[in-house]
Amino acid sequence: MSVGITFEELLAWNDQASVYWKAHFESNPNLLDLPCGIGGAKNVQEFVRHIWGAELRWAQRLAGIDETPRENVPAGPLDALFDLHNQAVAIYQNLLAAPENTWSEPYVLKFDWIPSEQRSVSRGKIAGHALFHGHRHWAQLATLVRKAGFPSDFRGDLLFSPALA
Repeated sequence: MSVGITFEELLAWNDQASVYWKAHFESNPNLLDLPCGIGGAKNVQEFVRHIWGAELRWAQRLAGIDETPRENVPAGPLDALFDLHNQAVAIYQNLLAAPENTWSEPYVLKFDWIPSEQRSVSRGKIAGHALFHGHRHWAQLATLVRKAGFPSDFRGDLLFSPALA
């Protein structure tokens, strides 16, 4: 018997974190202007743009639909950025309704900076990467805002998530 976390559970955890951070930014809008520097983002809003923009672009790649060009990902406001997340969630929900065997099928990454022998991975690996991507960055952000004097009550650990029993 194999025991694991389903993609549906990971998606629910991902959504929970995104909903939390959107509400936190709405309550503390000045946080979006906080200098950031993570991944080259000049401020938190640019970093959030990266998180939700990447989430959408990975979903589009997996779904085989036209990928939103990076330059067309809105810079703001917060509602426009959160819409990227909502679009991604809808795409992932449709993908998760597809037959399970598609997750083991290969996906070839189209990034020149990845060695060619490492570009073919399973669609499941891409989905896992995409759904964990935001969590890594939300943890970085929680540290950043705490160090800047804006502590959050973010409890992003899977242990505290209602997404799993």
